[in-house]
Amino acid sequence: MPDCDHCGASFDAEEPYLSHLGSEHADELGAIEQRRVAGVSEDDDAGIGVVPLALAGAILLAAVVGGYLFVAGGDGGDSDLPQSVTQVEQEPNEDARGEVHEHGQISMTVTGTEVDFTQDKYQIYSTRNQNFHFEGDGRWHKHAPGVTLEYAMSTLDIGVQPGEVWYDGTRYVDGENASVSITVNGEPVDPTTYVLQDGDDLDITVTER
Repeated sequence: MPDCDHCGASFDAEEPYLSHLGSEHADELGAIEQRRVAGVSEDDDAGIGVVPLALAGAILLAAVVGGYLFVAGGDGGDSDLPQSVTQVEQEPNEDARGEVHEHGQISMTVTGTEVDFTQDKYQIYSTRNQNFHFEGDGRWHKHAPGVTLEYAMSTLDIGVQPGEVWYDGTRYVDGENASVSITVNGEPVDPTTYVLQDGDDLDITVTER
């Protein structure tokens, strides 16, 4: 059952959900939402969706005039970000987005400083990511199958790979310049392959050597 990430409304099917997005949140939509509302897939840019073609065209035009199109993984425009952020090993299942709505806790400490995931820059209205995001309550929210820990953190411009963390311009490597611990529910995981589950407690700890 799809839930609206913009206002929290719930719908029994995809079509009324998309109609709601087009009529109530047209000026808030990211690029992928715009394509879904307009009924335009990546393989068929000429499709017409559940809202009138004129509205779909207006949405796309507004995005172009604004100078940017948000994609599922964030703005993607920072060339200074490492590959662990820009090219994750496994992407979530976009076609099934909205079929899951799961939550969990996260704790991240880097060289003694705890990362505050209630900051504006980590919230959905900043990241524009519909698959994984925060909504101001400190919990992570997952809305698509196949969201790995690596992908989840990449949406926040944080890179996590086995034994490595990239955060705020610094790459920390376990055994070299830091001690790196990446666990889920107290157990070490490979962030590139571990898929987040409802209720997972994520912990990322970097201790500088």
